[in-house]
Amino acid sequence: MKVGNLEPQALWSNFVALNAIPRASKAEERVIEFMVSFGNQLGLETYRDHVGNVVIKKPATADMEGKQTVILQSHLDMVHQKNSDSDFDFETQGIDMYVDEDWVKARGTTLGADNGIGVATIMAILAADDLVHPALEALFTIDEETGMTGAKQLDPTNLSGTILLNLDTEEDDELTIGCAGGIDTTTVYRYKHRSVAQDSIAFKVSIKGLLGGHSGMDIHKGRANANKLMNRLLYNGNKVLDLQLSTFVGGSLRNAIPREANAVVAVASNQKAAFLSFIADFSELIKAEYQSIEPALNISAAETEVPVDVLDKQDYHKIINALYAVPNGVFRMSPDIPDLVEASSNLAKIIIKDGEFITQSLQRSSVESTKEDVTIAVGAALENMGSTVTTSGDYPGWKPDADSEILSLMTKLYKVSFNAEPNVNACHAGLECGILGAHLPGMDMISFGPTIHGAHSPDERVQISSVNKFWHFLLDVLEEIPAR
Repeated sequence: MKVGNLEPQALWSNFVALNAIPRASKAEERVIEFMVSFGNQLGLETYRDHVGNVVIKKPATADMEGKQTVILQSHLDMVHQKNSDSDFDFETQGIDMYVDEDWVKARGTTLGADNGIGVATIMAILAADDLVHPALEALFTIDEETGMTGAKQLDPTNLSGTILLNLDTEEDDELTIGCAGGIDTTTVYRYKHRSVAQDSIAFKVSIKGLLGGHSGMDIHKGRANANKLMNRLLYNGNKVLDLQLSTFVGGSLRNAIPREANAVVAVASNQKAAFLSFIADFSELIKAEYQSIEPALNISAAETEVPVDVLDKQDYHKIINALYAVPNGVFRMSPDIPDLVEASSNLAKIIIKDGEFITQSLQRSSVESTKEDVTIAVGAALENMGSTVTTSGDYPGWKPDADSEILSLMTKLYKVSFNAEPNVNACHAGLECGILGAHLPGMDMISFGPTIHGAHSPDERVQISSVNKFWHFLLDVLEEIPAR
């Protein structure tokens, strides 16, 4: 079955149209124009603010004029990530989607269900003429995935709603009432290099096949970080061999757990057998550690052209030791909310090339003081070896409100519709609600959505049955919105 023919068809056909448009973070011009055109073609009040956020307003249906105005909110950008062997150009190609039993997937790339399903849902509601709903303000933000600049620079004067429904949660039984804040840390160090030793041979060492995933929602699952594994390889290899490091490039996006890393190393020609034996032993060791989590993990070494320059040995030690000390993964669990990660860090990207050693990482926490604490820990490990440390993109978390009126309504409707209790929680992802709440004081907010697995990785998929469940639940909620 074609994706556009799935039910509810209005939603899925909009998702197909949306996924034909490149919409990487910080490069959303085409999708912004698409949304503005969509609103204008419907004859609805449509605004684009100074940063690129789009607001489309739709009046209440008959007998719903006295209800509170609802803001339906999703972000337009998606994570552009593909497998290294995928021949795909995000700039010119639409996402290649297919149906696999109860899931919609993409071939070799991210799917864009995060947050494209939310966007397509709002589009379907705006275009419908047979639904019951209060006055609606559809808010489509930009750049959620790489800094939340759309939410941060939002012009709130176009919005008058008192309830905000964020459609960016990724389990269909969850009602999210809080989230983590985040901050990016970047470090830079200029290393010394020297000529490669005479009579050397070189190898490209690759770590591939890791699950990766969302650096907030998946950080507690024990998945391997390709950057950390490669650093471990370089540290242990140098204990038994005279390794010469030329380059190390790993990871891609700050909010994705690194799935791949590559390094070029040189060894003396007479150490070839010993090096390959070390790689085989190291691979066996790591596979045993991660056998139940990372079934496709692959560590390989292929002979390559000998580089001209390698790192000075002193800088090699400084860098590898510092990376070993950098915190990665869960930093602290919440003492108040069971099973919630309070603070974490993701060592997202490493570049050792052309005389520069660069790291990019993302720290998250639902508590501002522990967000600061983990950020200091990451920075200190790298500043200690001489790196300059800068932080950017700081955004606040969203404090849960257990007495929320919309939470009470949606909990009741969920029980009636599905004969089960919803999972009311806070999440370790960076939703926009905390930032939007600062612009719109007193806003009653909640986040929910369909089941999406593997967000921010080429394994991303959305469950078809859960989209249908989410759609009908949202329509029920809109029909029952409280009076002003």
